[in-house]
Amino acid sequence: MAGGSLTFKPVDKLIEEIKSRCEIPVALFPGNLLQLTGKADIIFLLSLISGRNPELLIGNHVIAAPFLSTVRQKVIPVGYILIGSGNETSVTYMSQTEPIPHSKPEIAVATAIAGELLGMKLIYLEAGSGAKTAVPAATISEVRANTNLPVITGGGLRSVEAINNAYTAGADMVVIGNGIEDNPMLLNEACLIRNSFNAV
Repeated sequence: MAGGSLTFKPVDKLIEEIKSRCEIPVALFPGNLLQLTGKADIIFLLSLISGRNPELLIGNHVIAAPFLSTVRQKVIPVGYILIGSGNETSVTYMSQTEPIPHSKPEIAVATAIAGELLGMKLIYLEAGSGAKTAVPAATISEVRANTNLPVITGGGLRSVEAINNAYTAGADMVVIGNGIEDNPMLLNEACLIRNSFNAV
């Protein structure tokens, strides 16, 4: 995944660099309209369904629609759900929205169900970059049990234990950013954990 709440370099150049070094698909995770590019293999069309900022629910989507219609085969609509993580993260500040409280999995479940009914194809449970705590395993498992959509989770995943807990709870994919910056070997560990779940 390439992109985020705030970037200082053009995302298309980053995607080109990633593609020059590996053959896996690159998904664009656009934190704003300036990050849109057709160079990615997949484009996550994020709808911040946990928030009440109309620009992130539909406003930016309307502005992006003419461009996205030219690459519509790459677009995957994603129900983006922010979960409280014990501190204000980049995404809560940049999106000007309040996350769902950490201790309220029922709100996250209802939000995910609404996203599925609205036609989302993925649910992304996000604690945010720099989160003190990851999305609770109970929230992941309840969303998994009550929707038919793949579940991605990220934010606060800084240890093998946290990554294993996310997969055990039912996550289909984990997103690790700061954890890998602090400990590059965590990526290898995460891949081993994911492969062990694929083998079951």
